[in-house]
Amino acid sequence: MRIVRTIHEIEYARSQWSGPVGLVPTMGYLHEGHLSLFQTARAENTTVVASIFVNPTQFGPNEDLERYPRNLERDLHMLEAAGVDMVFTPTASEMYPPGFTTYVEPQGSLVEQGEGASRPNHFRGVATVVLKLFQLIQPQRAYFGQKDAQQIAVITRMVRDLNLPVKLRVRPTVREADGLAMSSRNSYLDPATRAAAPILYQALQAGRQAFEAQPTSNPAAVMQAMAEIVAQEPQAHLDYAEVRDAETFLPLERLQAPRSSCSPSAWDQCA
Repeated sequence: MRIVRTIHEIEYARSQWSGPVGLVPTMGYLHEGHLSLFQTARAENTTVVASIFVNPTQFGPNEDLERYPRNLERDLHMLEAAGVDMVFTPTASEMYPPGFTTYVEPQGSLVEQGEGASRPNHFRGVATVVLKLFQLIQPQRAYFGQKDAQQIAVITRMVRDLNLPVKLRVRPTVREADGLAMSSRNSYLDPATRAAAPILYQALQAGRQAFEAQPTSNPAAVMQAMAEIVAQEPQAHLDYAEVRDAETFLPLERLQAPRSSCSPSAWDQCA
């Protein structure tokens, strides 16, 4: 497995590749969810590239950029065991050199709703770094986890709008035995908050059950079912529990199937 740290190195390596290339972008501190992406990428490509880059432009002023979990040595061992061919680990100054001023600016409800409402410029940072990685590595396929649904919707729209020659492969969320979605930030949880965290999965299951009971009902019933479950856990404080259009992230007035076969509920049909 080769480790490269500069844009010059990745451009030279790219000139040596033959056959399809699969890219798995990460911020490191890997877990089983990431490894499921590498497993799929290894099965579908001649060359598999991982990026490990804690992207500063997607963090807000009071967010956790400095304390975001990092363990590069551990990550590299995991990637080598997963059969990754190359790891790109640039510095922030390599990706955003002095004088950098050009950003990808997604517009509209897709970036103003949900996470975008409380994290201004977050999706600008995501779109910019992902486009840079696509340009540098030029993969035929790129792999993401379904857990980050709004992020994937933003990237899907960027690929479509800018006619990027890459297929997105989105894999199911990988969960702990008690339902908690695997996440690098789970390392922040102390025993009490870790014990409380599965309430989020329980709320999602309650929302699913409410939908299955009345699949053409007003989304308010689904949202209420989720909110009631979260309210039972003193450690949890609900930010939002909403039902939104999978492509625009606008609130739905009535429950309905996605309009497109390339919507987030059917991403693999686009691969």
